[in-house]
Amino acid sequence: MSNPLLAPSTLPFALPDYATITDAHVREALEVGLDEHLAELEALAADETSATVENVLHAWERSGATLDRTLSAFWVARSADTNPERDAIMAEFSPRLAAHSDAIMLNRGLYDRLRALADRAAAGEVELDEEDEFNLTERLRDYERGGITLDDDDQQRLRELNAELATLSTSVEQRISDGRNAAGVHVTDEARLDGLTADEKAGLAAAAADRGLDGWLVSITNTTGQPILASLTDRGLREEIFTASIGRGLSGEFDTRDLLVRMARLRAERATLLGYPHHAAYTHEVACAGTTDAVNDILGRLAPGVIKIAEREATALRARLEGESSAATLEPWDWQFLAVQEAAESSFDTDRLKPYLEFERVLTEGVFAAATALYGITFVERPELVGYTDQARVFEVREEDGSQVGAVVIDPYTRPSKKGGAWMTSIVDQSTLLGTLPVVTNTCNVPPPAPGSPSLMSWDNVITLFHEFGHDLHGLLSDVRYPSRAGTAVPRDFVEFPSQVNEIWAWEPSLISKFARHHETGEPVPADWVDALVASREESGYHTLELLKAMILDQAWHQTPLDALPTDGSGVEAFEQAALEKAGVAFPLVPPRYRSAYFQHIFAGGYSAGYYSYLWSEVMDADTVAWFGEHGGMNREAGEAFRRELLGRGGSREALSTYRTFRGADPDVRHLLSRLGLDG
Repeated sequence: MSNPLLAPSTLPFALPDYATITDAHVREALEVGLDEHLAELEALAADETSATVENVLHAWERSGATLDRTLSAFWVARSADTNPERDAIMAEFSPRLAAHSDAIMLNRGLYDRLRALADRAAAGEVELDEEDEFNLTERLRDYERGGITLDDDDQQRLRELNAELATLSTSVEQRISDGRNAAGVHVTDEARLDGLTADEKAGLAAAAADRGLDGWLVSITNTTGQPILASLTDRGLREEIFTASIGRGLSGEFDTRDLLVRMARLRAERATLLGYPHHAAYTHEVACAGTTDAVNDILGRLAPGVIKIAEREATALRARLEGESSAATLEPWDWQFLAVQEAAESSFDTDRLKPYLEFERVLTEGVFAAATALYGITFVERPELVGYTDQARVFEVREEDGSQVGAVVIDPYTRPSKKGGAWMTSIVDQSTLLGTLPVVTNTCNVPPPAPGSPSLMSWDNVITLFHEFGHDLHGLLSDVRYPSRAGTAVPRDFVEFPSQVNEIWAWEPSLISKFARHHETGEPVPADWVDALVASREESGYHTLELLKAMILDQAWHQTPLDALPTDGSGVEAFEQAALEKAGVAFPLVPPRYRSAYFQHIFAGGYSAGYYSYLWSEVMDADTVAWFGEHGGMNREAGEAFRRELLGRGGSREALSTYRTFRGADPDVRHLLSRLGLDG
């Protein structure tokens, strides 16, 4: 059988032919694609005719089709359903892909070709429209930031640094995933699971059976805080689970500390080589924030107020714990459990919603329905199309007139072969130049249903599903010329903005009454519960502080000069503690959302020095929520404006310019401060 990755897919939407693609096909296609891409770009660089949009920008965007097609198909399949061969492919090709990138970015002929087009445009010999000009400007900036002006020795060192960093990133990712799976807590006494429903216990029993164990297995999620801690009454088991979570990567076979220290040191060296004081400065330069000072300013402004809120919450939880046991001292593993009890009295306990949050209904009557109400698009499942796992489902997306928008692949359930967290990827980028429609994925880690039972979601799971679908909409509703600028190809601190905006529709009362129905009776969630849920919507000090701590750790690793970083893994925990104390957020009852040893976002996920982007994007999110409120909320007119002026623009122009065109002004931070309870 011929390799299906070596030619464009003939399936609808150019969906990769996952039914026939093998790991061997991936390996072969990567080999072919690397050579093919370099040959195409070498021809572009050697072209002696006058530089034009067509023979420079268009030719560049058309190059590397086999490599792009293969990587897009492989990356999500490996992340969502890995195996030893896929891990081996990733380990082998990561440094080769880094070298491939260097071969392009350090090619003076390619840079000169871009420069020639820019010079002709400046002289009025070539006309560039907005998308052409932005694409050209960004490519030139990439070269100027990527080492094109370095001498030969420094360029060689840069290649070495990039290759080693690529290898280390793959190794860290694998150790984090393996460590998370290994950290699961085995329970043999059912009495210790008091507080869980029968369906939840059945899910834990199925997880144990999958590992060949009797009893029940509490799997560890990627974050420090474990959702199950909110339900378990057994304080000893809560401590055991929390300890397993927070101890990942700190010892034994899956210790990540030496690897991450090496990465931080290599990034610092690379930044210095490129003329920056540290890696964070290099990263922030091309973000919406613009400077490290701007990032530090917003983190520093929030810290004191967030600590006060967390301290106030802790006081209430201590009082509750003392009422149950005067000898007990409030510990981190108590927080989530006691907070649920506190909420049941003072606001609304979202755990009460679980029987009403069946995955299929939340997806169709919630997530999809909101997109229809806002953008007019509809979703039709295509069961004959095969996704990257047997649990992935493909949905065709249509306009109101029935024409095709693209496709979305939904893969909701956790499994041992899937990395932690939730994410969106693009398998096919939208492009009017190439005539391609977008294919995007939505990959989550919702607990799978036990045999014969429905998949019931926590409220946090619901918010995550809406969030990731916001990324999907950014990709699906893209309307740009160049595939490299489609959808989510925007600065890191802008990319989370549309996804956070999409979360607001999970709180829309008219929508909740449709997607929240009892899985057995079909009865809608009681109206007074909906009112209480919406009224209780506010950011807790715990949630804000755990995120803020992770953001501060990220900046500490990437703003610290090389000579002040730890020299090996033994210094990781002391470095963490010093960074949190310096920022005034040590507060041990609320751990960072991710500790360094399992902080995949920044050591293997592209967020190095950029994890603050969730907060920066939330400034725009809160401001946009206010805009929707001013324009009638969830309706077609408001949705069409957001689609046309913001989602559709993708990365085809400067991100804040896109925002200002949509909003008519810069984002107003006051809306976020009010949301966080810090406006006073």
